[in-house]
Amino acid sequence: MQCRSGCGACCIAPSISGPLPGMPNGKAAGIACIHLTADFACAIFGLPERPSFCGQFKAEVLFCGESQVQALELIAAVELDVD
Repeated sequence: MQCRSGCGACCIAPSISGPLPGMPNGKAAGIACIHLTADFACAIFGLPERPSFCGQFKAEVLFCGESQVQALELIAAVELDVD
C-alpha cells in the first residue's frame, strides 16, 4: 500500500516517547507532530533527522484503513493496545 496523500494520521495518532527535532520530549498520542504540514505531509520525510520510529512505519490497510478518519481510529486503537 502507498501512503495516502493528505492523510497524516501516522503523524497525529501515535505517541512518540523519544525526542523529535523541535520536540525534545516526544509527542503525545492524538497530537500532531510539529513537522506535519498544512497538507498533511511530513516536512522532514527523507531527511536524516527524521526519527527512526517514523521511518519504520509502513502504510498498511491494517493501520490505514480506507480513509484518514479510519486511519486515525485504527492507529489510536493500536496505541491503546500497546499501553
